[in-house]
Amino acid sequence: MSEEESSKKKKSNQFTIMKDDSTDGHGGYGIGAITLENISPVIVDPNENRAFVDMDAMHARSEIERRVKFLPNKDEVPNGKLYWIVWVTVERGENGPYYYGVAGSEVRVDRSIKRAYKSMPEHVTHMDKSMKGHIIIEHMDQPSKQLLVDFLREFNADMWENSTEELKNALPNK
Repeated sequence: MSEEESSKKKKSNQFTIMKDDSTDGHGGYGIGAITLENISPVIVDPNENRAFVDMDAMHARSEIERRVKFLPNKDEVPNGKLYWIVWVTVERGENGPYYYGVAGSEVRVDRSIKRAYKSMPEHVTHMDKSMKGHIIIEHMDQPSKQLLVDFLREFNADMWENSTEELKNALPNK
């Protein structure tokens, strides 16, 4: 292989990485592209009474998703423990950053049979809706909602205070 062919092959294997505002005025590739820089997956675990950020959930590799095979039918995981992956998007408003979009997606995990359930279309839709500022948590159970609101308040009280009334009304006010 010639040096020129080798150079062409290397270039074809590179990725274009977009960072920050894709509409920064250059007018080139990536204008209007969606970035995932402001979204974080919060794992809500009502079994252990905890909530935490796990960025590996962006690639379906979170702590709760590892070492199990996902099945598309919830009935195949009848003894699965309930978890939520809550897609939380942060935006900056006139008063500073705030929780802009929050959407929870169900996950059921049965470690004894190494099987789990989640609806991939639901997760993708909820991630998209979160990035668009929607609040979709009405289907979550009350203990999980309480863990989520406690986590959001403790993680950053200012972001919680700057958040919309819609979000604050959707979560328990303990």
